[in-house]
Amino acid sequence: MTESESDPTTAAIVRSGVVAVLRAATADGFATVANVLVSSGITAIEVTLTSEGAIDALAGLRRQLPSKAVVGAGTVLTAADAEAAVDAGAAFLVSPVLDLSLGSFGVPFYPGGLTPTEIFQAARSGAPLVKLFPAAAVGPRYLKDLHGPLPGVRIMPTGGIGIDDVAAWLSAGAAAVGLGGPLIGDAASGGNLSALADRARRAADAVGFARS
Repeated sequence: MTESESDPTTAAIVRSGVVAVLRAATADGFATVANVLVSSGITAIEVTLTSEGAIDALAGLRRQLPSKAVVGAGTVLTAADAEAAVDAGAAFLVSPVLDLSLGSFGVPFYPGGLTPTEIFQAARSGAPLVKLFPAAAVGPRYLKDLHGPLPGVRIMPTGGIGIDDVAAWLSAGAAAVGLGGPLIGDAASGGNLSALADRARRAADAVGFARS
C-alpha cells in the first residue's frame, strides 16, 4: 500500500515517521510537551490512556493543534476506551493487543501484534498499520524478515526503541516508529524542555536520513 492509498490520518503518520507516545503518571504536562514536539518536527502524537487525565488532555490537544499534528489515543484495550477517545477527538486508536472489535469506532485502528500470524490477521482485518509490540524484543532484522512473506503489510514498531534506532527500523521497512520514554524522557513531569526539543529534532533528522 502506498501513502497515497492510505487514509489521510495514516498518511500523516507515515509522513511524520515518528509517533510520539505520551505516557506519564498524569497528563498535566502533555500540552507543553506536544508544543515542543511539533515545533521540533514530530507531527504525530499518541496519548496513552493509562495516564491520569488522558481523555481531557487528548481533547485539549485536538483543540490546541487542529492543523499542526495528528493526535490519537494509545493503550486502547476496551470498547469503552475507544468510545471515550473518539468522543474526545482522537484521530486514530492504537492497541498493544490484537482485538479486532476495537476497529469499529470510525477512525483508523492500529492493533498490536508480535508473531507473523497476529500481524497477518491484523492486516487482513483491514488495519492500515499494525503495531509491532514490543519491538525491542525482536529488532529490525525481525521486521525485515517479516516483510519477505508479508510484503504489503505496513508495520509500526513500538516499545523500547531508542532515537538512535529509528533509522535502522525505517531502513528495515517500518512505515513509522513509536517513540516513548527515550523521546519524552521526564519532560511530561516537569523535565528539561530544551533537552526534549533536541531529542525530537534528532528523531526527525533520523527519519530524513533513513528516507534520503
